[in-house]
Amino acid sequence: MPTEPEKHSSVNGRWQVVAFGALLVIVILFEIVLLPSSVQDLPYSQFKKLVQTGQVADLKIGATTIHGTLLDKTSATSPETPTSEKAERFTTTRVEDPGLVAELEASGIAFSGQADNSWIFNLLSWLAPLFILLLFWSAYFRRMGAGIGGGLMAAGKSRARVYVEHEIKVRFDDVAGLDEAKEELQEVIEFLRTPEKFRRLGGKVPKGVLLAGAPGTGKTLLAKAVAGEAGVPFFSLSGSEFVEMFVGVGAARVRDLFEQALQKAPCIVFIDELDALGKARGIGPAGGSHEEREQTLNQLLVEMDGFDPNTGVIIMAATNRPEILDPALLRAGRFDRHVVLDRPDVKGREAILRVHAKNVKLAAEVNLSVIAARTPGFVGADLANIVNEAALLAARKGRDEVLMADFDEAVDRVIAGLEKRNRVINPREKAIIAHHEIGHALTAELLPHVDPVRKVSIIPRGIAALGYTQQLPTEDRYLMTRSELEDRLRVLLGGRVAEEIIFGDVSTGAQDDLQKATDTARSMVTEYGMSTRLGLRTFEKERRGLFLDTPWATKKDYSEEKAAEIDKEVEDILERAHKQVRELLTTQKPLLEKLASLLLEKEVLEGDELRQIIHAVVAEDSTNKRATLH
Repeated sequence: MPTEPEKHSSVNGRWQVVAFGALLVIVILFEIVLLPSSVQDLPYSQFKKLVQTGQVADLKIGATTIHGTLLDKTSATSPETPTSEKAERFTTTRVEDPGLVAELEASGIAFSGQADNSWIFNLLSWLAPLFILLLFWSAYFRRMGAGIGGGLMAAGKSRARVYVEHEIKVRFDDVAGLDEAKEELQEVIEFLRTPEKFRRLGGKVPKGVLLAGAPGTGKTLLAKAVAGEAGVPFFSLSGSEFVEMFVGVGAARVRDLFEQALQKAPCIVFIDELDALGKARGIGPAGGSHEEREQTLNQLLVEMDGFDPNTGVIIMAATNRPEILDPALLRAGRFDRHVVLDRPDVKGREAILRVHAKNVKLAAEVNLSVIAARTPGFVGADLANIVNEAALLAARKGRDEVLMADFDEAVDRVIAGLEKRNRVINPREKAIIAHHEIGHALTAELLPHVDPVRKVSIIPRGIAALGYTQQLPTEDRYLMTRSELEDRLRVLLGGRVAEEIIFGDVSTGAQDDLQKATDTARSMVTEYGMSTRLGLRTFEKERRGLFLDTPWATKKDYSEEKAAEIDKEVEDILERAHKQVRELLTTQKPLLEKLASLLLEKEVLEGDELRQIIHAVVAEDSTNKRATLH
């Protein structure tokens, strides 16, 4: 069955053929009837001379014109009336000449009368250009209308995709890692299934449910699962689909959307990326209140206020920027129920992996709980990508099932990018990269409050990563202490310090490390109150889209002298961390060089192998020290 775009394309194709045929007929009509280029226009005096010499024939005498054929074109030519070589027919304007008929009979020239129909030709000469103009005008508006939903008359129609009950295959079993959110939405499902249960007690279900969370956490999937569980139609569209170049189109589409929803109630209307439509009014660069987007938002607010909540229409919306939404959208009676979708914890990640891996042939050695532990901070979309990448890697290598090694490679690919083994790096640069990465890894293993190292690699990945050190948290963490942040600073500076100790010089490879270290140190001073010099005061306000406040602006409520103190404290924190790391790695210089040589040889060191070498060297040093003392 052809889709809507295919139907639209075929209709446009037939219309273009018809238009081309009509244009061709008009051109032929102009050539043959209206604009006969081979007809010569002669003065009446010249016509009389030709009659007298018998050089004309087949005359058609009308009320105002005479048409005929020239028998000898050369004799009809004069300087005043030049004739084209192709001219065979002529025409002249008739004047009052009572003796013309007698002269024609005397010369034996055949003639006949003809009724003049010049008004038809005059009418066609006006209508034909107008018809051509209308054709082009219609084609222009059809093409322009196709970009706004099928024509100008359909511009105000809602562009929501409607899924009926049997088309929605998603259920709560397909949504993993969001147990709390599913519990929050269970009440909405019960209302859509059994509305009389709530109406009997006079209760009202919330009109709007706002799903807020980071990109990829499953907001759209959860909304579809609610519709699937409730068994009701599902209207899905994006916030950007309301706004067009024509003023008033967005508001008309909002009205049409709610009209359609009321006709199919009970149902769910889902607006994805609500921030594209519901951004707080008056905070944009223009600052006006007459923008098309703001008119659309006003209409949405009016419609949400106007419909009866007992009709069974539930408005759901998703956004990853709830702080910039207009406060009028979030008040009671509109989107008054907020469901936050956090990044899943280790158990949630394992459940998500099981959902996406249920149709993948896994080897017996694959342990999804280990993969979940190796992917802290990953959301559902990232985990689905890892499962897909692992399956593609196994298929590329011709395997019958997906191995644990394929998942390891998929995790590395998602985190650091694609391997680039063909990139040519000269030996000196490779040595700098190896010592840099070992500097990170050794510092991380020797400090107490740091996540253990999982892998160290000097194989280039992605766009700019010449090597990387991957650390694996032992558990999900939601708070960081000052000692942990300080140790994290030391690990970030470990690569730079290793270059200083071994080569007596530094490279540009530490740019990203220095940026992260500076940001961490500044946050410790300005946001977390971890500076002994500046005390408990914070210097950065939380960035929220308050009413009539700019969400992107961070207010500065301290003096320039205090700003200089902040800069000095950030520099002192970084300098202390740099000094401590330099002392640590200087005492472990032989171990640093040994591990770097091994990394240059193998290109990849696993965390367990790294720790075995470190523990062996430390144990050997302890034995030597005890022997020296004895």
